[in-house]
Parts: sequence; structure tokens; C-alpha cells
Amino acid sequence: MAEDLRCNPYSGDIYVFRAKRKDRSKFLLFDGSGTVLATKWLEDSGFAWPPAQDGVVSLTPTQFAMLFDGFSEWSRITLKMALRSTPLPSDPALLTELALALEAENETLRTTIVTLKALIFGARSERLSRLGAEQLALDLSDNRDEETRKTAATNDHVPAAEETAKKPCKKAGRNIGKLPERLPRCERVIEPTTTRCPCCKGQMHRIGEDVSETLDRVPAVLRVLRTIRPKYACRACESAVVQAPAPAQLIEGGMVSTTLVAHIAVAKYGWLSTLYRQTAILAGLGVVLDRQTLARWMKQTDWMLKGLYDLQLEVMHRYPRLFCDETPMPVLASGHVKLRQFWAHATDDRPWAGPAPPAVAYVFADGRSKKEIASQLSGFTGILQVDGYAAYKALIKDEGAESRVTLAFCLAHARRKFVAVFKTTNSPFAKEVIETIALVYAIEKRIRGKSADERRAVRQAETKPIMDALHARLIAVRDGLSQISPLIKAINYTLAHWSGLTRFQDDGRIEPDTNIVERPIRSIAIGKRNSLFAGDNGGAETWAILSTRPHGARRSPRITRASGQAFRSTRPHGARLDRLGPVINW
Repeated sequence: MAEDLRCNPYSGDIYVFRAKRKDRSKFLLFDGSGTVLATKWLEDSGFAWPPAQDGVVSLTPTQFAMLFDGFSEWSRITLKMALRSTPLPSDPALLTELALALEAENETLRTTIVTLKALIFGARSERLSRLGAEQLALDLSDNRDEETRKTAATNDHVPAAEETAKKPCKKAGRNIGKLPERLPRCERVIEPTTTRCPCCKGQMHRIGEDVSETLDRVPAVLRVLRTIRPKYACRACESAVVQAPAPAQLIEGGMVSTTLVAHIAVAKYGWLSTLYRQTAILAGLGVVLDRQTLARWMKQTDWMLKGLYDLQLEVMHRYPRLFCDETPMPVLASGHVKLRQFWAHATDDRPWAGPAPPAVAYVFADGRSKKEIASQLSGFTGILQVDGYAAYKALIKDEGAESRVTLAFCLAHARRKFVAVFKTTNSPFAKEVIETIALVYAIEKRIRGKSADERRAVRQAETKPIMDALHARLIAVRDGLSQISPLIKAINYTLAHWSGLTRFQDDGRIEPDTNIVERPIRSIAIGKRNSLFAGDNGGAETWAILSTRPHGARRSPRITRASGQAFRSTRPHGARLDRLGPVINW
């Protein structure tokens, strides 16, 4: 029976099963929509089973009619093996079309499964040398050196030929045999237990020494800073009293120094150590503080730095080029978590020796609509480098915005879609696109640091023919693909954003991707994972303001200890804006 059903479930055969007590029968049949199991109780129907002969029960036409009497009123149990809701077409052309559609759908489902497995078990790297059949295996040997980790995660600037070729081993940049000279030295002399000669008992003399250096750490120490301000008076006239003014404190009247508050702020927003972890660390040092106390300190710091934060955003928006990106920010509201948004604004003109310094500023907003980004960029005029999010494209459709803002899209985002296709399907064309984009980044690596005019000339001569050939290949391949294929989605995305993706060819100031803003925004993503959510909208705004300074300082090599001291001693919220220039990150 099982073999008959497997071969042809639509044959119309009915399989009858009789209970041992002969009080009911079960019928297995195809009713037009699926295979069903029907049950009929025989105890009240007057039906009597005839005796079996040689294991076979023979029914007369009358008995057969009685057995199936009331078939439409039986209790049915539909099995979990429904086949089709509609019959198959008889036209061969329609059957071929149906088979191709099912094949494309199965390919999409298989791609989804492979993608999910890759997200859970696979390597995250998008390096071209790692894109192979083994990419789904759990990679526990990703021991890239520090220089490799500092490069962009997409590794877009390395050409395929250079990456696949065997490179000579470079000496590891580790401190082997010598520690950095800039570190202070603390000497420890270990004398022998006795300096008497074991033979003649005479005094021994020092003839040499062995010196070794080890990296050491002085544990953090909390101390009480007592500020004493003596008073002076004149004994002759007894009318004047002189005393030094009290130093400015971030927390007025508080029992905490500005240095400790700055350390807590940098630890939370720069090194992503949550406040409850810091309270545990402080408790280990012998000081018990409530987490809410630290949160109030952060709020006060936010209020003090608001003027400096606004000035930094204003200065960044004066430059002719700006990078933007966004990431969700969970915020606790009335017992549940709502998704708000963090927007990142970044500048960095070092690749073409331009005027804008490396800086990043975060903006908290209620959403990620066009209205939000339009209000943030109301005073900006120039080139906006972004990904393909619809809000940016809707921004330039407003009256006057198209002439004020020019969009340049991210080539790394387009490449990433082909990387995902290649990881899941091993598509030869996806690999071809990845290798072609790698050639573009090889040219970018060679012209990095040159002037905008030089970069444009090289791009017109070398990059433009490569991109034009890629555009023709994308159009040619797209015409022969199914509309639900994962590859055609990547192709359609690239072609839909082609003018913005290739805008860097005509302007030497534009970068081919938005990695400048994507790299710092990863710190926000890690901070979200550590903290889970912001306590309220005010806490999320504090997060944005206080994250701007440490993240911007890490991007600028010109930050010095002097600027850090200025940060601790300045009260920006009450200061004049024209006096805040020295303490901006750059």
C-alpha cells in the first residue's frame, strides 16, 4: 500500500481497514485536496462483515453500498501530507514553467538555510581569499595580525591577484626583546643573600649585572584628593582677606573629582564597560556606589558637553563632504522596549589631503525616516556619502534639496550582496563581480593620499573602463535569470544605484564606500549588546553626546594629553562657543 501511494497518490484507490472488534472501519483515500483518513462506526448501521476466506473478504454490491453509506458525514482527520490544492496542469509548457518556478523557489529556500548556517557557524570575514567552499565550517583559526584587523572588514582595497599570490612573510610587529622607550622605567635591584666569599670569607666586589625588562602594571588606586586653600589676612589693617578661588568642578558640591567622572564616562562610552560593571570594579576597590549615582554623573557630564557637541556638529556640517549611517537603538519606555535610532555623521578628508579632519558625531532620533535626517542636515550643502537606504534617496526629492545635496552610494554595500550570494551558492558570476571590484580598490590603494585632481585623473583613465565593463556584464547576465534568484537581487540593487556608485569616478574628493562612518558605528553596536537598551530618551541622548568625544578622539592621531586636560578642566556648556575650538577632537 505504501509503495502504491508513493508511486501514484492520485490513482483514486481506496484502502479500507477493519478494526479487530469489527465495530468501525477506516478509509485512506485522496479526496481532491489531499490524502485523508476517514472513520465510520458500524455498530448502529446494521452492517455485518461477511466471513473471510483465505484472508480475503468479499462484499456484494449491496454490502459495499452499505459500507460507504453516509460517506460525506464521516469524521475526517486530514493527514500532514497535503499534496496540492489545485490539480496539475496538463499542458507541457505550463508544467515546464511550474517546474522552473519550483526549482527557483527551492534554490531561494536553500540559500536562506545556508545563509542562516553561515551567520551561526561561518566566518564573518569578506576577504576574497576566504570566500571558498569551506566558508560554512566553523573557523577557529582566524589569527590575523593587528595590521590586518585595522584594515576595512570588507578588504575591498586588495586586488584578487595580489591576495591570492603567495606573499613573503613579514616580521611580526611585536615587542620581542625590547619594550617601548616611552614607558617609564621602575628599577628593582635584587641582591644576593650574602656578599662574603664562600672560600676566604672576604668581602666580594660587584663586577657586573644582568638586566631584564618585563611589562608591568600598577593597579588602579582610588584616593581622596584634599584641596586646601589657605586664607591670608593683613595684621596691620585687618580689612582684607586673600584666598585662591576654588577650582571648577564638573559636579558642583559633589565628593567626586572631574578626573574620576571623566574616567567613568570614557570607560562606558569609549571602552563600552557598562555602569553596573564599573560599580562592581569600584566595590572591589573598597568604594560602594549606586549605579544611579554614576548615571546622574553621566547626565551632568552630558549637560556640560552639550555646547561642545553642538559646535562639533556645526563645524562638521560646514565641510563639503559628509558621511552618514544609522543603527537601531533600543530604548525602555513604559515597561517595554521601543526601537529608536542613532545616526552617525563623520568626516575624514585624509585620503585626498583635504581640509576636514577625522571626526564622528552621533545623533539620537525617534526614527529613521526622511524627516529625521532632513532636520539633521538642514544646514548642510555638499556631497553626502551613504548606503542605499530609501530615506536618503527621498531626501533629495524635496524642493531645493536636490541642488543642495548630492548622494554618493557605497560600493562596499553592493559588493557585500555579491559576497553573500557567493557564500551561499558559489556563483561564478558573483565571484567575477567581487574580483572586478577588487581591481577598483587596488587602484584606490595606489592613489590614496594624493590630491583630488590626481585621483580623478587616475580614476577616469583606469577605473572608469573597469566599471563600464562591469555595468555591461550586469545587464547581460540579468536578462537570463529568474526574478526570484538571489543573484538577480544583487544585480538589481547595483544597477538601481549605479549613478551614485560611480560618482567617485568624476570627483576625486569622494570615496568609493562609506567605511569611514561604518567603522566607528560598530562601537555603538557593541555597546548596545553590552547594555541591552537605554533607560529612556534622555539616557539615549546622553549616550550619543558622550560617545562622540572618545570615538572621535580614537579617529584623530592629533589628540594629545593637553587636549584631554582641557576636556577635564573646561565647562563647555557655560563657555562661549568661540573659545571651545581648542578642545574639539581635532
